[in-house]
Amino acid sequence: MTNTSAGERADISSLLDDQRSNFLITVRGLDDAAARTRSTVSDLTLGGLVKHLTETERSWITTILEPEKVVPFDMDTAMAQYYMTDEETLDGLLEEYAQVARRTADTIATIEDLDALIALPPAPWDPEPQPWSVRRILLHVLRETAHHSGHADIIRESLDGGNTTQALGEAAGLEF
Repeated sequence: MTNTSAGERADISSLLDDQRSNFLITVRGLDDAAARTRSTVSDLTLGGLVKHLTETERSWITTILEPEKVVPFDMDTAMAQYYMTDEETLDGLLEEYAQVARRTADTIATIEDLDALIALPPAPWDPEPQPWSVRRILLHVLRETAHHSGHADIIRESLDGGNTTQALGEAAGLEF
């Protein structure tokens, strides 16, 4: 491995794991119907966010590991990621998310060089994108996870009063 310290890899993995854990608090104890429920003016649902984060992370890791499988960004496909279908279950979506997280962890641990440049697929807003480093892609996945964790917390709080910060405090023995 070149240009990458074990500490940097551990930091990226740890922060991504932490953000995933915070996100997953928002779906604890939900059934499929609740996971599909819109609780705000947004179309976002907790099940849809699980699906979106899974597909986003899977896509970015594929971009790193299998560049020949990368396809141009498709808006219809991207928008479908935000909706949990009637055929999908929250448990199934969560298992897929866990599988993708394991693949990401393996990638972070074994990728040769975080400075390696990766060609990105074209998108409507960037038809000729510049390559990103593996590090930047992984940090983008981290940012995406953190971004949607905030959405998920608002959705859950609107749904039934659940609150990630309170859940973390209670797990630490604090009373509210």
